[in-house]
Amino acid sequence: MRVRSAALAVAACSVLVGCSDDPAPQPAPTTASPSASVEQFYTQPSGPAVAQVQQWEAEGRVGDATAVRRIADAPTAVWFADADPGFADEARDLVTAARAAGRTPVLVAYYVPQRDCGGHSGGGAPDAAAYRAWITQLAAAINGSPALVVLEPDAVTHVLQNCLSPESTQERYQLLGEAIRALKADPWVRVYLDGGNPGWVKDVDRVVDSLRRAGVADADGFSLNVANFETTEANIDYGTAISDRLGGKHFVIDTSRNGNGPARTEGPGDGHWCNPPGRALGPAPTTQTGNPRVDAYLWVKRPGESDGACGRGAPEAGQWWPEYALSLATS
Repeated sequence: MRVRSAALAVAACSVLVGCSDDPAPQPAPTTASPSASVEQFYTQPSGPAVAQVQQWEAEGRVGDATAVRRIADAPTAVWFADADPGFADEARDLVTAARAAGRTPVLVAYYVPQRDCGGHSGGGAPDAAAYRAWITQLAAAINGSPALVVLEPDAVTHVLQNCLSPESTQERYQLLGEAIRALKADPWVRVYLDGGNPGWVKDVDRVVDSLRRAGVADADGFSLNVANFETTEANIDYGTAISDRLGGKHFVIDTSRNGNGPARTEGPGDGHWCNPPGRALGPAPTTQTGNPRVDAYLWVKRPGESDGACGRGAPEAGQWWPEYALSLATS
Protein backbone atom coordinates (compact mmCIF):
# COMPACT_ATOMS: atom_id res chain seq x y z
CA MET A 1 0.00 0.00 0.00
CA ARG A 2 1.18 3.49 -0.72
CA VAL A 3 0.90 6.04 2.07
CA ARG A 4 -0.24 9.59 1.65
CA SER A 5 -0.47 12.51 4.01
CA ALA A 6 -3.98 13.29 5.24
CA ALA A 7 -2.87 16.71 6.41
CA LEU A 8 -5.72 19.19 6.74
CA ALA A 9 -5.70 22.72 5.49
CA VAL A 10 -3.90 25.20 7.74
CA ALA A 11 -5.88 28.37 8.23
CA ALA A 12 -4.98 30.97 5.64
CA CYS A 13 -4.13 34.52 6.52
CA SER A 14 -7.07 36.66 7.55
CA VAL A 15 -8.55 38.25 4.46
CA LEU A 16 -12.16 39.38 4.15
CA VAL A 17 -14.14 37.19 1.78
CA GLY A 18 -16.11 38.83 -0.98
CA CYS A 19 -14.58 42.29 -0.74
CA SER A 20 -16.02 44.48 -3.47
CA ASP A 21 -12.63 45.96 -4.32
CA ASP A 22 -10.90 42.62 -4.90
CA PRO A 23 -8.91 42.72 -8.14
CA ALA A 24 -10.38 40.69 -10.96
CA PRO A 25 -8.59 37.35 -11.31
CA GLN A 26 -6.24 37.05 -14.23
CA PRO A 27 -5.95 33.85 -16.26
CA ALA A 28 -3.12 31.63 -15.05
CA PRO A 29 -0.80 30.08 -17.62
CA THR A 30 -1.92 26.61 -18.63
CA THR A 31 1.48 25.56 -19.94
CA ALA A 32 5.05 26.00 -18.89
CA SER A 33 6.11 27.52 -22.21
CA PRO A 34 8.87 30.15 -22.08
CA SER A 35 6.48 32.73 -23.53
CA ALA A 36 4.00 32.37 -20.68
CA SER A 37 4.15 34.81 -17.80
CA VAL A 38 5.89 33.39 -14.77
CA GLU A 39 3.29 32.12 -12.35
CA GLN A 40 3.99 32.26 -8.62
CA PHE A 41 2.46 29.81 -6.16
CA TYR A 42 1.03 30.87 -2.82
CA THR A 43 2.86 30.35 0.47
CA GLN A 44 0.75 30.25 3.62
CA PRO A 45 1.97 32.61 6.35
CA SER A 46 1.35 30.03 9.07
CA GLY A 47 1.71 26.30 9.51
CA PRO A 48 3.77 23.66 11.31
CA ALA A 49 7.04 24.55 9.58
CA VAL A 50 6.61 28.23 10.43
CA ALA A 51 5.84 27.36 14.05
CA GLN A 52 8.87 25.06 14.19
CA VAL A 53 11.17 27.82 12.95
CA GLN A 54 9.84 30.17 15.60
CA GLN A 55 10.22 27.57 18.36
CA TRP A 56 13.79 26.67 17.46
CA GLU A 57 14.79 30.31 17.11
CA ALA A 58 13.42 30.94 20.61
CA GLU A 59 15.39 27.94 21.89
CA GLY A 60 18.61 29.18 20.28
CA ARG A 61 18.69 26.44 17.65
CA VAL A 62 19.44 29.01 14.97
CA GLY A 63 21.07 26.65 12.49
CA ASP A 64 18.21 24.17 12.65
CA ALA A 65 15.67 26.99 12.35
CA THR A 66 17.45 28.35 9.29
CA ALA A 67 17.39 24.92 7.66
CA VAL A 68 13.69 24.34 8.25
CA ARG A 69 12.94 27.83 6.99
CA ARG A 70 13.56 26.35 3.53
CA ILE A 71 10.30 24.49 4.07
CA ALA A 72 8.45 27.27 5.88
CA ASP A 73 9.11 29.80 3.11
CA ALA A 74 8.19 27.50 0.23
CA PRO A 75 4.75 27.30 -1.40
CA THR A 76 3.25 23.94 -0.51
CA ALA A 77 -0.14 22.45 -1.26
CA VAL A 78 -3.00 22.58 1.22
CA TRP A 79 -4.74 19.25 1.72
CA PHE A 80 -8.51 19.00 2.12
CA ALA A 81 -9.06 15.54 3.51
CA ASP A 82 -12.24 15.59 5.58
CA ALA A 83 -15.68 17.11 5.83
CA ASP A 84 -15.20 18.74 9.21
CA PRO A 85 -17.31 21.89 9.67
CA GLY A 86 -15.52 24.87 8.21
CA PHE A 87 -13.50 23.07 5.53
CA ALA A 88 -15.20 25.07 2.78
CA ASP A 89 -14.54 28.32 4.63
CA GLU A 90 -10.85 27.37 4.90
CA ALA A 91 -10.73 26.76 1.15
CA ARG A 92 -12.46 30.07 0.47
CA ASP A 93 -10.07 31.93 2.76
CA LEU A 94 -7.11 30.26 1.07
CA VAL A 95 -8.02 31.25 -2.49
CA THR A 96 -9.02 34.73 -1.37
CA ALA A 97 -5.68 35.31 0.37
CA ALA A 98 -3.78 33.93 -2.60
CA ARG A 99 -5.72 36.09 -5.02
CA ALA A 100 -5.01 39.20 -2.95
CA ALA A 101 -1.31 38.29 -3.06
CA GLY A 102 -1.38 37.74 -6.81
CA ARG A 103 -0.39 34.09 -6.40
CA THR A 104 -1.90 30.71 -7.25
CA PRO A 105 -2.85 28.36 -4.41
CA VAL A 106 -2.37 24.61 -4.78
CA LEU A 107 -5.07 22.45 -3.20
CA VAL A 108 -5.31 18.68 -2.82
CA ALA A 109 -8.75 17.07 -2.83
CA TYR A 110 -8.36 13.85 -0.84
CA TYR A 111 -11.68 12.46 0.36
CA VAL A 112 -12.69 9.70 -2.05
CA PRO A 113 -14.56 6.78 -0.45
CA GLN A 114 -12.31 3.90 0.67
CA ARG A 115 -9.32 6.20 0.51
CA ASP A 116 -5.87 4.57 0.53
CA CYS A 117 -7.62 1.18 0.50
CA GLY A 118 -7.60 1.25 4.30
CA GLY A 119 -3.86 1.97 4.62
CA HIS A 120 -2.09 4.52 6.80
CA SER A 121 -4.15 7.34 5.27
CA GLY A 122 -7.40 5.39 5.13
CA GLY A 123 -10.74 7.11 5.48
CA GLY A 124 -12.53 9.37 3.06
CA ALA A 125 -16.21 9.95 2.46
CA PRO A 126 -18.60 7.36 3.89
CA ASP A 127 -20.38 6.93 0.55
CA ALA A 128 -20.79 8.36 -2.94
CA ALA A 129 -23.50 10.81 -1.96
CA ALA A 130 -21.31 12.30 0.77
CA TYR A 131 -18.42 12.66 -1.66
CA ARG A 132 -20.57 14.39 -4.26
CA ALA A 133 -21.81 16.85 -1.65
CA TRP A 134 -18.25 17.49 -0.46
CA ILE A 135 -16.87 18.15 -3.94
CA THR A 136 -19.77 20.47 -4.66
CA GLN A 137 -18.96 22.50 -1.55
CA LEU A 138 -15.24 22.58 -2.32
CA ALA A 139 -15.85 23.68 -5.91
CA ALA A 140 -18.20 26.42 -4.76
CA ALA A 141 -15.70 27.64 -2.16
CA ILE A 142 -12.93 28.24 -4.70
CA ASN A 143 -15.18 29.49 -7.48
CA GLY A 144 -14.03 32.70 -9.13
CA SER A 145 -10.37 32.58 -8.10
CA PRO A 146 -7.37 31.03 -9.85
CA ALA A 147 -6.44 27.72 -8.24
CA LEU A 148 -4.66 24.48 -9.06
CA VAL A 149 -6.17 21.27 -7.70
CA VAL A 150 -4.43 17.92 -7.45
CA LEU A 151 -7.29 15.44 -7.42
CA GLU A 152 -7.29 12.36 -5.22
CA PRO A 153 -3.73 11.06 -4.90
CA ASP A 154 -3.53 7.30 -5.50
CA ALA A 155 -7.26 6.93 -6.23
CA VAL A 156 -6.74 5.83 -9.83
CA THR A 157 -3.67 3.71 -9.22
CA HIS A 158 -5.16 1.91 -6.24
CA VAL A 159 -7.84 0.55 -8.55
CA LEU A 160 -5.06 -1.31 -10.33
CA GLN A 161 -4.07 -2.94 -7.03
CA ASN A 162 -7.41 -4.80 -6.94
CA CYS A 163 -8.30 -3.50 -3.51
CA LEU A 164 -11.80 -2.45 -4.60
CA SER A 165 -14.75 -4.55 -5.67
CA PRO A 166 -15.92 -4.25 -9.30
CA GLU A 167 -18.86 -2.15 -8.12
CA SER A 168 -16.64 0.15 -6.05
CA THR A 169 -14.20 0.45 -8.94
CA GLN A 170 -16.90 1.64 -11.30
CA GLU A 171 -18.22 4.04 -8.66
CA ARG A 172 -14.75 5.47 -8.12
CA TYR A 173 -14.23 6.18 -11.80
CA GLN A 174 -17.62 7.84 -11.95
CA LEU A 175 -16.95 9.99 -8.87
CA LEU A 176 -13.56 11.11 -10.15
CA GLY A 177 -15.04 12.12 -13.49
CA GLU A 178 -17.81 14.04 -11.75
CA ALA A 179 -15.27 15.75 -9.48
CA ILE A 180 -13.20 16.89 -12.46
CA ARG A 181 -16.24 18.35 -14.18
CA ALA A 182 -17.50 20.04 -11.01
CA LEU A 183 -14.15 21.75 -10.39
CA LYS A 184 -13.61 22.57 -14.08
CA ALA A 185 -16.99 24.32 -14.29
CA ASP A 186 -14.96 27.32 -13.10
CA PRO A 187 -12.55 28.44 -15.85
CA TRP A 188 -10.08 29.73 -13.23
CA VAL A 189 -9.53 26.26 -11.75
CA ARG A 190 -7.01 23.79 -13.17
CA VAL A 191 -7.35 20.14 -12.25
CA TYR A 192 -4.69 17.41 -12.39
CA LEU A 193 -5.92 13.87 -11.78
CA ASP A 194 -3.33 11.82 -9.93
CA GLY A 195 -1.58 9.06 -11.87
CA GLY A 196 0.77 7.52 -9.31
CA ASN A 197 4.53 7.37 -9.83
CA PRO A 198 7.09 5.48 -11.93
CA GLY A 199 8.11 3.20 -9.08
CA TRP A 200 4.62 1.80 -8.60
CA VAL A 201 2.62 0.56 -11.60
CA LYS A 202 5.18 0.16 -14.34
CA ASP A 203 2.72 -0.88 -17.05
CA VAL A 204 1.99 2.51 -18.56
CA ASP A 205 -0.89 1.22 -20.67
CA ARG A 206 -2.78 0.10 -17.56
CA VAL A 207 -2.32 3.52 -15.96
CA VAL A 208 -3.47 5.27 -19.12
CA ASP A 209 -6.59 3.12 -19.35
CA SER A 210 -7.42 3.85 -15.71
CA LEU A 211 -6.89 7.59 -16.16
CA ARG A 212 -9.15 7.58 -19.21
CA ARG A 213 -11.90 5.74 -17.38
CA ALA A 214 -11.64 8.29 -14.57
CA GLY A 215 -12.20 11.21 -16.95
CA VAL A 216 -8.72 12.64 -17.43
CA ALA A 217 -9.80 13.95 -20.84
CA ASP A 218 -11.82 16.63 -19.02
CA ALA A 219 -8.92 17.57 -16.72
CA ASP A 220 -6.00 19.88 -17.47
CA GLY A 221 -3.68 16.94 -17.03
CA PHE A 222 -2.40 14.44 -14.48
CA SER A 223 -0.10 14.55 -11.46
CA LEU A 224 2.79 12.28 -10.57
CA ASN A 225 4.93 11.39 -7.55
CA VAL A 226 2.60 12.81 -4.90
CA ALA A 227 4.22 12.17 -1.51
CA ASN A 228 6.81 9.96 -3.20
CA PHE A 229 10.55 10.12 -3.77
CA GLU A 230 11.11 9.12 -7.40
CA THR A 231 13.51 11.39 -9.24
CA THR A 232 12.32 14.25 -11.40
CA GLU A 233 13.97 12.65 -14.43
CA ALA A 234 12.19 9.33 -13.85
CA ASN A 235 8.89 11.14 -13.52
CA ILE A 236 9.44 13.08 -16.73
CA ASP A 237 10.16 9.87 -18.62
CA TYR A 238 7.14 8.12 -17.09
CA GLY A 239 4.86 11.11 -17.55
CA THR A 240 5.92 11.55 -21.16
CA ALA A 241 5.08 7.93 -21.89
CA ILE A 242 1.61 8.45 -20.38
CA SER A 243 1.20 11.76 -22.17
CA ASP A 244 2.11 10.19 -25.52
CA ARG A 245 -0.83 7.83 -25.13
CA LEU A 246 -3.16 10.65 -24.07
CA GLY A 247 -2.57 12.90 -27.03
CA GLY A 248 0.09 15.04 -25.38
CA LYS A 249 -1.72 15.65 -22.09
CA HIS A 250 0.29 17.82 -19.70
CA PHE A 251 1.31 16.88 -16.17
CA VAL A 252 2.74 18.19 -12.90
CA ILE A 253 5.31 16.54 -10.62
CA ASP A 254 5.57 16.58 -6.83
CA THR A 255 9.25 17.38 -6.21
CA SER A 256 8.93 18.14 -2.51
CA ARG A 257 11.12 15.27 -1.26
CA ASN A 258 12.79 13.74 -4.32
CA GLY A 259 16.16 15.49 -4.14
CA ASN A 260 17.99 12.24 -3.47
CA GLY A 261 15.51 9.95 -5.19
CA PRO A 262 14.15 6.86 -3.39
CA ALA A 263 16.22 5.13 -0.74
CA ARG A 264 17.85 1.91 -1.81
CA THR A 265 17.52 0.18 1.54
CA GLU A 266 15.38 -2.51 3.08
CA GLY A 267 12.55 -1.55 5.37
CA PRO A 268 8.99 -0.23 5.28
CA GLY A 269 8.05 0.58 1.70
CA ASP A 270 11.49 -0.62 0.51
CA GLY A 271 12.68 2.98 0.77
CA HIS A 272 10.23 4.28 -1.78
CA TRP A 273 7.32 5.69 0.13
CA CYS A 274 7.19 5.55 3.92
CA ASN A 275 9.51 8.07 5.57
CA PRO A 276 12.74 6.62 4.16
CA PRO A 277 15.86 8.09 5.75
CA GLY A 278 18.44 10.19 3.95
CA ARG A 279 16.00 11.88 1.57
CA ALA A 280 16.22 15.53 0.56
CA LEU A 281 14.10 18.41 -0.66
CA GLY A 282 13.68 18.47 -4.43
CA PRO A 283 13.43 21.27 -7.02
CA ALA A 284 11.54 24.33 -5.81
CA PRO A 285 7.96 24.85 -7.00
CA THR A 286 7.92 26.54 -10.39
CA THR A 287 6.24 26.58 -13.78
CA GLN A 288 9.61 27.08 -15.44
CA THR A 289 10.32 23.37 -15.91
CA GLY A 290 12.05 23.52 -19.29
CA ASN A 291 9.70 20.83 -20.58
CA PRO A 292 6.63 21.84 -22.60
CA ARG A 293 4.50 19.02 -21.19
CA VAL A 294 5.46 19.54 -17.53
CA ASP A 295 3.27 22.40 -16.38
CA ALA A 296 4.89 22.69 -12.95
CA TYR A 297 7.07 21.25 -10.27
CA LEU A 298 5.01 21.43 -7.07
CA TRP A 299 5.51 20.67 -3.41
CA VAL A 300 2.29 18.71 -3.00
CA LYS A 301 3.34 16.72 0.04
CA ARG A 302 4.35 19.13 2.81
CA PRO A 303 7.94 18.20 3.68
CA GLY A 304 8.16 17.20 7.32
CA GLU A 305 4.71 15.63 7.57
CA SER A 306 4.80 11.90 8.16
CA ASP A 307 3.75 9.29 5.62
CA GLY A 308 2.47 7.12 8.44
CA ALA A 309 3.47 5.26 11.60
CA CYS A 310 5.67 2.84 9.69
CA GLY A 311 8.78 2.58 11.85
CA ARG A 312 11.70 4.71 13.02
CA GLY A 313 9.46 6.53 15.51
CA ALA A 314 7.28 8.08 12.81
CA PRO A 315 3.95 9.59 13.87
CA GLU A 316 0.63 8.99 12.15
CA ALA A 317 0.14 10.07 8.53
CA GLY A 318 -0.12 13.82 8.11
CA GLN A 319 1.38 14.70 11.50
CA TRP A 320 4.31 17.10 11.65
CA TRP A 321 7.62 15.37 12.40
CA PRO A 322 10.35 17.93 13.20
CA GLU A 323 13.26 15.50 13.01
CA TYR A 324 12.28 14.32 9.54
CA ALA A 325 11.76 17.89 8.36
CA LEU A 326 15.24 18.79 9.54
CA SER A 327 16.73 15.76 7.84
CA LEU A 328 15.08 16.68 4.53
CA ALA A 329 16.28 20.26 4.78
CA THR A 330 19.89 19.38 5.55
CA SER A 331 20.47 16.30 3.37
